[in-house]
Amino acid sequence: MYRITLIPGDGTGPEITEATKKVLEATGVSFQWDIQDAGEEVYKEEGTPLPQRVLESIKKNRIALKGPITTPLGSGFRSANVLLRQSLDLYCCLRACKSYPGAKTRYEGVDLVIVRENTEDLYAGIEYQKDSEAARSIIKFIEDTTGRRIRSDSGISIKPISVFGTERIVRFAFEYARKNRRRKVTAVHKANIMKYTDGLFLEVAREVAKGYPEIEFEDKIVDNMCMQLVQKPEAYDVIVLPNLYGDIISDLAAGLIGGLGLAPGVNLGDEFAVFEPTHGSAPKYKGLNKINPMAMILSGVMMLRHIGEESVADRLENAVREVIREGKTLTYDMKPTPEDPTSATTLEVAEAIIAKMA
Repeated sequence: MYRITLIPGDGTGPEITEATKKVLEATGVSFQWDIQDAGEEVYKEEGTPLPQRVLESIKKNRIALKGPITTPLGSGFRSANVLLRQSLDLYCCLRACKSYPGAKTRYEGVDLVIVRENTEDLYAGIEYQKDSEAARSIIKFIEDTTGRRIRSDSGISIKPISVFGTERIVRFAFEYARKNRRRKVTAVHKANIMKYTDGLFLEVAREVAKGYPEIEFEDKIVDNMCMQLVQKPEAYDVIVLPNLYGDIISDLAAGLIGGLGLAPGVNLGDEFAVFEPTHGSAPKYKGLNKINPMAMILSGVMMLRHIGEESVADRLENAVREVIREGKTLTYDMKPTPEDPTSATTLEVAEAIIAKMA
Protein backbone atom coordinates (compact mmCIF):
# COMPACT_ATOMS: atom_id res chain seq x y z
CA MET A 1 0.00 0.00 0.00
CA TYR A 2 1.25 3.47 -0.91
CA ARG A 3 0.53 6.32 1.50
CA ILE A 4 0.07 9.50 -0.54
CA THR A 5 -0.73 13.05 0.57
CA LEU A 6 -3.83 14.12 -1.38
CA ILE A 7 -4.46 17.87 -1.70
CA PRO A 8 -7.81 18.52 -3.42
CA GLY A 9 -7.07 22.23 -3.92
CA ASP A 10 -9.83 24.74 -4.57
CA GLY A 11 -12.00 25.99 -7.43
CA THR A 12 -12.51 22.95 -9.65
CA GLY A 13 -9.64 21.15 -7.91
CA PRO A 14 -11.80 18.93 -5.68
CA GLU A 15 -13.82 17.72 -8.70
CA ILE A 16 -10.87 16.63 -10.81
CA THR A 17 -9.12 15.27 -7.70
CA GLU A 18 -12.10 13.03 -6.94
CA ALA A 19 -12.20 11.83 -10.56
CA THR A 20 -8.47 11.09 -10.49
CA LYS A 21 -8.75 9.30 -7.15
CA LYS A 22 -11.45 7.01 -8.57
CA VAL A 23 -9.34 6.21 -11.63
CA LEU A 24 -6.20 5.49 -9.62
CA GLU A 25 -8.08 3.25 -7.21
CA ALA A 26 -9.52 1.35 -10.20
CA THR A 27 -6.02 0.40 -11.35
CA GLY A 28 -5.81 -2.15 -8.55
CA VAL A 29 -2.91 -0.39 -6.85
CA SER A 30 -3.60 0.09 -3.14
CA PHE A 31 -3.46 3.68 -1.86
CA GLN A 32 -3.92 5.20 1.56
CA TRP A 33 -4.83 8.84 1.05
CA ASP A 34 -3.73 11.42 3.60
CA ILE A 35 -6.17 14.19 2.65
CA GLN A 36 -4.97 17.73 3.35
CA ASP A 37 -6.93 20.88 2.50
CA ALA A 38 -5.11 23.95 1.22
CA GLY A 39 -5.98 27.05 -0.78
CA GLU A 40 -8.34 29.99 -0.70
CA GLU A 41 -10.92 28.68 1.77
CA VAL A 42 -8.20 27.44 4.11
CA TYR A 43 -6.63 30.92 3.98
CA LYS A 44 -9.89 32.42 5.22
CA GLU A 45 -10.04 29.98 8.12
CA GLU A 46 -6.38 29.53 9.07
CA GLY A 47 -4.69 32.70 7.82
CA THR A 48 -2.47 30.84 5.34
CA PRO A 49 -3.26 28.96 2.12
CA LEU A 50 -0.60 26.37 2.95
CA PRO A 51 -0.71 25.36 6.64
CA GLN A 52 2.29 23.66 8.19
CA ARG A 53 0.27 20.45 8.54
CA VAL A 54 0.25 20.12 4.72
CA LEU A 55 4.03 20.40 4.52
CA GLU A 56 4.46 17.94 7.38
CA SER A 57 2.20 15.44 5.62
CA ILE A 58 4.27 15.64 2.44
CA LYS A 59 7.51 15.34 4.41
CA LYS A 60 6.16 12.21 6.07
CA ASN A 61 4.74 10.57 2.94
CA ARG A 62 7.31 11.99 0.48
CA ILE A 63 4.78 11.95 -2.37
CA ALA A 64 1.71 14.12 -2.93
CA LEU A 65 -1.01 14.36 -5.56
CA LYS A 66 -2.37 17.88 -5.71
CA GLY A 67 -5.30 19.63 -7.35
CA PRO A 68 -4.92 23.24 -8.54
CA ILE A 69 -4.94 26.07 -5.99
CA THR A 70 -6.17 29.58 -6.79
CA THR A 71 -3.66 32.43 -6.63
CA PRO A 72 -5.35 35.86 -6.39
CA LEU A 73 -4.33 38.37 -9.05
CA GLY A 74 -2.50 41.47 -7.85
CA SER A 75 -3.38 41.27 -4.17
CA GLY A 76 -4.24 38.80 -1.43
CA PHE A 77 -2.05 35.91 -0.29
CA ARG A 78 1.11 34.93 -2.13
CA SER A 79 1.03 31.87 -4.34
CA ALA A 80 0.64 28.68 -2.29
CA ASN A 81 2.22 26.84 -5.22
CA VAL A 82 5.40 28.92 -5.04
CA LEU A 83 5.50 28.57 -1.25
CA LEU A 84 5.11 24.80 -1.52
CA ARG A 85 7.98 24.50 -4.00
CA GLN A 86 10.28 26.72 -1.97
CA SER A 87 9.43 25.13 1.39
CA LEU A 88 10.21 21.61 0.13
CA ASP A 89 12.98 22.64 -2.29
CA LEU A 90 11.05 21.20 -5.23
CA TYR A 91 13.54 22.70 -7.62
CA CYS A 92 12.36 20.95 -10.79
CA CYS A 93 8.99 21.34 -12.48
CA LEU A 94 8.75 18.53 -15.03
CA ARG A 95 5.95 18.87 -17.56
CA ALA A 96 5.33 16.32 -20.31
CA CYS A 97 3.54 17.45 -23.48
CA LYS A 98 2.70 14.48 -25.71
CA SER A 99 0.31 14.17 -28.65
CA TYR A 100 -2.63 11.79 -28.33
CA PRO A 101 -4.41 10.87 -31.59
CA GLY A 102 -7.91 12.34 -31.63
CA ALA A 103 -7.08 15.42 -29.56
CA LYS A 104 -8.21 18.72 -31.09
CA THR A 105 -4.94 20.25 -32.33
CA ARG A 106 -3.13 21.34 -35.49
CA TYR A 107 -0.08 19.24 -34.66
CA GLU A 108 0.81 15.55 -34.63
CA GLY A 109 3.67 13.64 -33.07
CA VAL A 110 4.61 16.23 -30.44
CA ASP A 111 6.66 14.73 -27.61
CA LEU A 112 8.26 17.44 -25.48
CA VAL A 113 9.55 17.42 -21.92
CA ILE A 114 9.80 20.81 -20.21
CA VAL A 115 12.31 20.97 -17.34
CA ARG A 116 11.71 24.22 -15.47
CA GLU A 117 13.84 25.54 -12.61
CA ASN A 118 11.40 26.11 -9.78
CA THR A 119 13.02 28.16 -7.01
CA GLU A 120 14.85 31.13 -8.54
CA ASP A 121 14.38 33.78 -11.24
CA LEU A 122 11.50 36.27 -11.09
CA TYR A 123 9.34 33.71 -9.27
CA ALA A 124 11.65 33.67 -6.26
CA GLY A 125 9.10 35.88 -4.51
CA ILE A 126 11.53 38.73 -3.78
CA GLU A 127 9.32 41.74 -4.43
CA TYR A 128 8.93 45.25 -3.03
CA GLN A 129 5.67 47.15 -3.18
CA LYS A 130 5.43 50.56 -4.80
CA ASP A 131 6.07 53.41 -2.33
CA SER A 132 7.42 51.06 0.35
CA GLU A 133 10.55 52.06 2.24
CA ALA A 134 12.36 49.01 0.84
CA ALA A 135 11.44 49.90 -2.75
CA ARG A 136 12.63 53.48 -2.26
CA SER A 137 15.87 52.21 -0.75
CA ILE A 138 16.54 49.89 -3.70
CA ILE A 139 15.71 52.62 -6.21
CA LYS A 140 18.17 54.94 -4.47
CA PHE A 141 20.86 52.24 -4.29
CA ILE A 142 20.58 51.58 -8.03
CA GLU A 143 20.77 55.27 -8.85
CA ASP A 144 23.78 55.77 -6.54
CA THR A 145 25.72 52.77 -7.89
CA THR A 146 24.83 52.82 -11.61
CA GLY A 147 23.55 56.28 -12.36
CA ARG A 148 20.38 54.68 -13.75
CA ARG A 149 17.15 56.29 -12.64
CA ILE A 150 14.07 54.20 -11.87
CA ARG A 151 10.73 55.95 -11.58
CA SER A 152 9.79 56.53 -7.96
CA ASP A 153 6.35 54.94 -8.43
CA SER A 154 7.81 51.55 -9.39
CA GLY A 155 7.30 48.16 -7.82
CA ILE A 156 10.49 46.07 -7.74
CA SER A 157 11.07 42.36 -8.40
CA ILE A 158 14.48 40.70 -8.02
CA LYS A 159 15.70 38.04 -10.47
CA PRO A 160 18.28 35.76 -8.81
CA ILE A 161 19.89 33.01 -10.88
CA SER A 162 22.70 31.06 -9.22
CA VAL A 163 25.40 28.68 -10.39
CA PHE A 164 24.08 26.10 -7.90
CA GLY A 165 20.45 26.36 -9.01
CA THR A 166 21.34 26.29 -12.68
CA GLU A 167 23.79 23.43 -12.40
CA ARG A 168 21.33 21.12 -10.66
CA ILE A 169 18.39 21.84 -13.00
CA VAL A 170 20.48 21.40 -16.15
CA ARG A 171 22.04 18.25 -14.75
CA PHE A 172 18.53 16.97 -13.97
CA ALA A 173 17.55 17.59 -17.61
CA PHE A 174 20.54 15.63 -18.92
CA GLU A 175 20.06 12.80 -16.43
CA TYR A 176 16.40 12.59 -17.42
CA ALA A 177 17.38 12.51 -21.10
CA ARG A 178 19.93 9.78 -20.46
CA LYS A 179 17.58 7.63 -18.37
CA ASN A 180 14.70 7.96 -20.82
CA ARG A 181 16.80 7.68 -23.98
CA ARG A 182 15.98 11.16 -25.21
CA ARG A 183 18.12 12.57 -27.99
CA LYS A 184 18.61 16.27 -27.26
CA VAL A 185 18.56 18.94 -24.55
CA THR A 186 17.85 22.57 -25.42
CA ALA A 187 18.64 25.34 -22.92
CA VAL A 188 16.45 28.44 -23.26
CA HIS A 189 17.51 31.92 -22.13
CA LYS A 190 17.69 35.64 -22.92
CA ALA A 191 21.44 35.90 -22.43
CA ASN A 192 21.80 38.48 -25.21
CA ILE A 193 20.01 41.01 -22.98
CA MET A 194 20.33 39.77 -19.38
CA LYS A 195 24.02 38.96 -19.45
CA TYR A 196 24.60 38.47 -15.72
CA THR A 197 21.56 36.26 -14.98
CA ASP A 198 20.51 34.48 -18.16
CA GLY A 199 24.13 34.75 -19.28
CA LEU A 200 25.14 32.79 -16.19
CA PHE A 201 22.41 30.23 -16.88
CA LEU A 202 23.75 29.68 -20.40
CA GLU A 203 27.38 29.52 -19.28
CA VAL A 204 26.63 26.88 -16.65
CA ALA A 205 24.39 24.90 -19.03
CA ARG A 206 27.19 24.70 -21.59
CA GLU A 207 29.61 23.49 -18.95
CA VAL A 208 27.22 20.80 -17.68
CA ALA A 209 26.55 19.63 -21.26
CA LYS A 210 30.21 18.69 -21.67
CA GLY A 211 29.65 15.80 -19.26
CA TYR A 212 27.01 14.24 -21.55
CA PRO A 213 28.70 13.93 -24.96
CA GLU A 214 26.21 11.29 -26.15
CA ILE A 215 23.30 13.77 -25.88
CA GLU A 216 22.98 16.59 -28.37
CA PHE A 217 22.95 20.05 -26.78
CA GLU A 218 21.90 23.42 -28.12
CA ASP A 219 20.65 26.73 -26.76
CA LYS A 220 17.91 29.06 -27.97
CA ILE A 221 16.89 32.62 -27.11
CA VAL A 222 13.42 32.43 -25.57
CA ASP A 223 11.55 34.50 -28.17
CA ASN A 224 13.07 32.45 -30.99
CA MET A 225 12.20 29.28 -29.06
CA CYS A 226 8.52 30.27 -29.05
CA MET A 227 8.56 30.69 -32.82
CA GLN A 228 10.50 27.44 -33.32
CA LEU A 229 8.03 25.43 -31.26
CA VAL A 230 5.10 26.75 -33.26
CA GLN A 231 6.85 26.10 -36.59
CA LYS A 232 8.54 22.75 -35.95
CA PRO A 233 7.96 21.21 -32.50
CA GLU A 234 9.25 17.87 -33.77
CA ALA A 235 12.77 19.33 -33.80
CA TYR A 236 12.84 19.53 -29.98
CA ASP A 237 12.93 17.02 -27.17
CA VAL A 238 13.97 17.97 -23.60
CA ILE A 239 13.87 21.73 -22.95
CA VAL A 240 15.46 23.21 -19.82
CA LEU A 241 14.65 26.76 -18.73
CA PRO A 242 14.73 29.28 -15.89
CA ASN A 243 11.52 29.64 -13.90
CA LEU A 244 9.55 32.33 -15.77
CA TYR A 245 10.36 31.10 -19.28
CA GLY A 246 9.57 27.56 -18.18
CA ASP A 247 6.11 28.59 -17.02
CA ILE A 248 5.36 30.31 -20.33
CA ILE A 249 6.89 27.70 -22.65
CA SER A 250 5.14 24.83 -20.87
CA ASP A 251 1.77 26.45 -21.60
CA LEU A 252 2.78 27.01 -25.21
CA ALA A 253 3.77 23.34 -25.47
CA ALA A 254 0.42 22.34 -23.94
CA GLY A 255 -1.29 24.32 -26.69
CA LEU A 256 0.50 22.19 -29.28
CA ILE A 257 -1.07 18.99 -27.95
CA GLY A 258 -4.63 20.20 -27.44
CA GLY A 259 -4.57 22.39 -24.36
CA LEU A 260 -3.90 22.46 -20.65
CA GLY A 261 -6.49 19.74 -20.10
CA LEU A 262 -3.94 17.23 -21.40
CA ALA A 263 -0.81 18.61 -19.71
CA PRO A 264 0.40 16.76 -16.59
CA GLY A 265 3.25 17.77 -14.33
CA VAL A 266 5.28 17.10 -11.23
CA ASN A 267 7.36 19.28 -8.91
CA LEU A 268 10.42 17.33 -7.83
CA GLY A 269 13.21 17.73 -5.34
CA ASP A 270 15.84 15.35 -4.06
CA GLU A 271 13.46 14.12 -1.33
CA PHE A 272 9.85 14.92 -2.27
CA ALA A 273 7.56 14.85 -5.30
CA VAL A 274 4.25 16.70 -5.78
CA PHE A 275 2.24 15.65 -8.84
CA GLU A 276 -0.29 18.10 -10.25
CA PRO A 277 -1.89 19.24 -13.54
CA THR A 278 -0.38 22.20 -15.34
CA HIS A 279 -3.63 24.18 -15.46
CA GLY A 280 -5.14 26.46 -12.82
CA SER A 281 -8.20 26.12 -10.61
CA ALA A 282 -10.79 27.72 -12.98
CA PRO A 283 -12.98 28.91 -10.06
CA LYS A 284 -15.78 30.13 -12.36
CA TYR A 285 -16.47 26.48 -13.26
CA LYS A 286 -16.51 25.28 -9.66
CA GLY A 287 -19.25 22.75 -8.97
CA LEU A 288 -20.30 22.39 -12.62
CA ASN A 289 -18.72 18.94 -13.12
CA LYS A 290 -17.45 19.93 -16.57
CA ILE A 291 -13.66 20.40 -16.27
CA ASN A 292 -11.37 17.98 -18.09
CA PRO A 293 -9.70 15.68 -15.51
CA MET A 294 -7.19 14.16 -17.94
CA ALA A 295 -4.25 16.42 -17.01
CA MET A 296 -4.55 15.35 -13.38
CA ILE A 297 -5.14 11.72 -14.33
CA LEU A 298 -2.01 11.83 -16.50
CA SER A 299 -0.19 13.38 -13.53
CA GLY A 300 -1.32 10.25 -11.72
CA VAL A 301 0.31 8.22 -14.51
CA MET A 302 3.55 10.08 -13.82
CA MET A 303 3.13 9.33 -10.11
CA LEU A 304 2.66 5.61 -10.81
CA ARG A 305 5.90 5.58 -12.79
CA HIS A 306 7.66 7.43 -9.98
CA ILE A 307 6.70 4.76 -7.44
CA GLY A 308 7.76 1.94 -9.78
CA GLU A 309 4.34 0.82 -11.04
CA GLU A 310 5.39 1.01 -14.70
CA SER A 311 3.02 -1.58 -16.13
CA VAL A 312 0.04 -0.06 -14.31
CA ALA A 313 1.03 3.38 -15.57
CA ASP A 314 1.18 2.08 -19.14
CA ARG A 315 -2.27 0.49 -18.77
CA LEU A 316 -3.78 3.71 -17.44
CA GLU A 317 -2.14 5.90 -20.09
CA ASN A 318 -3.35 3.54 -22.82
CA ALA A 319 -6.88 3.81 -21.43
CA VAL A 320 -6.66 7.62 -21.58
CA ARG A 321 -5.27 7.38 -25.11
CA GLU A 322 -8.13 5.13 -26.20
CA VAL A 323 -10.82 7.41 -24.74
CA ILE A 324 -9.29 10.35 -26.62
CA ARG A 325 -8.97 8.36 -29.85
CA GLU A 326 -12.57 7.18 -29.63
CA GLY A 327 -13.77 10.76 -29.15
CA LYS A 328 -17.12 9.96 -27.53
CA THR A 329 -16.62 10.70 -23.84
CA LEU A 330 -14.74 13.99 -23.79
CA THR A 331 -15.29 17.26 -21.95
CA TYR A 332 -16.32 20.43 -23.77
CA ASP A 333 -12.74 21.68 -24.28
CA MET A 334 -11.91 18.63 -26.42
CA LYS A 335 -15.05 18.79 -28.57
CA PRO A 336 -15.24 20.57 -31.96
CA THR A 337 -17.10 23.43 -30.25
CA PRO A 338 -17.51 24.21 -26.54
CA GLU A 339 -21.30 24.09 -26.94
CA ASP A 340 -21.26 20.52 -28.26
CA PRO A 341 -24.28 18.77 -26.65
CA THR A 342 -22.38 15.48 -26.49
CA SER A 343 -19.79 16.91 -24.08
CA ALA A 344 -19.15 14.63 -21.12
CA THR A 345 -18.91 15.55 -17.46
CA THR A 346 -15.76 15.28 -15.38
CA LEU A 347 -16.93 12.06 -13.74
CA GLU A 348 -18.14 10.56 -17.02
CA VAL A 349 -14.63 10.94 -18.43
CA ALA A 350 -13.20 9.19 -15.36
CA GLU A 351 -15.72 6.37 -15.71
CA ALA A 352 -14.90 5.95 -19.42
CA ILE A 353 -11.19 5.64 -18.62
CA ILE A 354 -11.93 3.09 -15.89
CA ALA A 355 -14.01 1.07 -18.39
CA LYS A 356 -11.10 1.01 -20.85
CA MET A 357 -8.84 -0.46 -18.16
CA ALA A 358 -11.25 -3.34 -17.45
